[in-house]
Amino acid sequence: MKKMILSVAVSLFAASLAPAAFAAGSQQNKMKECNASATDKKGDERKAFMKECLSAKPAPKSTQQEKMKSCNKEAGEKALKGDERKQFMSSCLKG
Repeated sequence: MKKMILSVAVSLFAASLAPAAFAAGSQQNKMKECNASATDKKGDERKAFMKECLSAKPAPKSTQQEKMKSCNKEAGEKALKGDERKQFMSSCLKG
């Protein structure tokens, strides 16, 4: 059982190193969340649960990411550069 969990963790770690999957932090968080949810499961039940949990689609973009995208677009439309852009982005992301 420990070898199986270790092999799942190693394969997830290897997958997180792939160029297309540079969101290693989010994958690690997903592994922690799934692992915490599976504490009451054993054997094949746990294996099936972990497989399902880890393959679940990520949640939609967070509001912070959406805000960043919209602020970035607005700064681009205003052709802001350097310190002006930095100040604009800071105030836009805060409010």
